[in-house]
Amino acid sequence: MDRKPMQRREKLKADEPAESPAASGYLLDEQIGFLLRVAMQRHTAIFMSRMVEQLTQTQFAALAKLYEVGPCSQNHLGRLIYLDAATIKGVVDRLQLRGFVTALSDPKDKRRRAVALTPKGRAVTEAAVKVAARITVATLTPLSEDEQRVVTKLLKKLS
Repeated sequence: MDRKPMQRREKLKADEPAESPAASGYLLDEQIGFLLRVAMQRHTAIFMSRMVEQLTQTQFAALAKLYEVGPCSQNHLGRLIYLDAATIKGVVDRLQLRGFVTALSDPKDKRRRAVALTPKGRAVTEAAVKVAARITVATLTPLSEDEQRVVTKLLKKLS
């Protein structure tokens, strides 16, 4: 008896899903994580094509938050913009190299760094905030004003 046809049939059965994706109810295009990633890719493309000074989204967030709250510790800044200690350190280091922020050791605690906007950083941030407002409008353009309010409210609820 020739075993090759039997082995081939068994292999095909093993490679086939137990049930079709539609039957299982799971369709990738309907999943929140996938949809958020696609929306974020769209927003990132708009952001990167329009933002001043080639600022990344995290660099802009750090500058905008410093502009909003004033000088603060590096770790506190990281918490305010949802970055871990290692990531915020890299962001602050890069912003400092560009002359946008100062990061000085706290005289009372050498482990802490106080971060503040420089005059150059303040000017860049003021320009960047204006551009960011237009980026938000461009990102939300496919939605009606009511839908924009709803999606913003819902995303705040998720965060």
